[in-house]
Amino acid sequence: MLPLVSAYRSPPVRYGYFGPAGTFTETALEQALRRLAAPVGDIERVPIATVALALAAVRAGDVAAAVVPIENSVEGGVSATLDALATGDDGLVIIDEEIVPVRFVLATRPGVPLAAVHRVATHAHAEAQCRGWLAEHLPAAVVIPALSTASAAAALAPGDAGHEPGYEAAICAPGAAARYGLDVVADGIGDRPGHTRFVVVARAGTLPAASGADRTTLVAYLRQNRSGSLLELLEQFAVRGVDLTRIESRPTGSALGEYCFSIDLAGHISEPRVAEALKGLRRLSPHTRFLGSYPRADAAPADVLEWTDEAAFVDADIWLAKLLGG
Repeated sequence: MLPLVSAYRSPPVRYGYFGPAGTFTETALEQALRRLAAPVGDIERVPIATVALALAAVRAGDVAAAVVPIENSVEGGVSATLDALATGDDGLVIIDEEIVPVRFVLATRPGVPLAAVHRVATHAHAEAQCRGWLAEHLPAAVVIPALSTASAAAALAPGDAGHEPGYEAAICAPGAAARYGLDVVADGIGDRPGHTRFVVVARAGTLPAASGADRTTLVAYLRQNRSGSLLELLEQFAVRGVDLTRIESRPTGSALGEYCFSIDLAGHISEPRVAEALKGLRRLSPHTRFLGSYPRADAAPADVLEWTDEAAFVDADIWLAKLLGG
């Protein structure tokens, strides 16, 4: 049985995702559902307007899990997700991840040509990934922020002739353009190929078993902001041979200059080197928040140094026990 299913006593019925329909997040959800043991037709897909609301729905039990974006290969971490996971009631864990290739189009209502586009709506991450194309082909266009690429496309849907969204085009996924009956006036407008990593977030429970190619996510806080504090935090991983695949600082919101650190590392909490690193981090940072160990979408195993593998930790435990007369 796949890890996504093992986190529940019974198959989930309602899955939330950062919507509306037609987002790349919906694509990530469909990828995740294809690995479920339960027939995907038995699962209700629930689009939710913001990342914070999607995670709140998980906490409240309104959905069994939610799919949200966490990292983009061009723009880095998705701040809305990082902040929502770092704050609020503890009790959410990531149980799976999906990687989706990102391809953008410029879409308009039927009959509106590229030359008539003066205002473009899209999500901030999409704008950043298409900035070069916009500068070359629509240098005078005003970019209007939208909650998502799909919501920008949905507002252009030609069903209501009297509704004017305030812009002529949307940067969105090809699927969103097709779903909302729009014309694609420019395809493949991203400045370079990109991918977005999405995570499936559920209420805390049974963790997915170690697969041999796992990722662990957590949030760490400095005990106090002083010289060397961050180095002490990072040393907990370095001395145990734990590779950090992502680390980003995020403001705690408590005061100017106060930050926490969102961290991804290669490995599973059940591995001794990872467990020892987390224990060391917990001693150093009592407010450390564990956000799950789960299979990597790329199935890439961690590069484990010989002196940090499980056998090395077992040997060290036996040696110490003998010294203590055990």
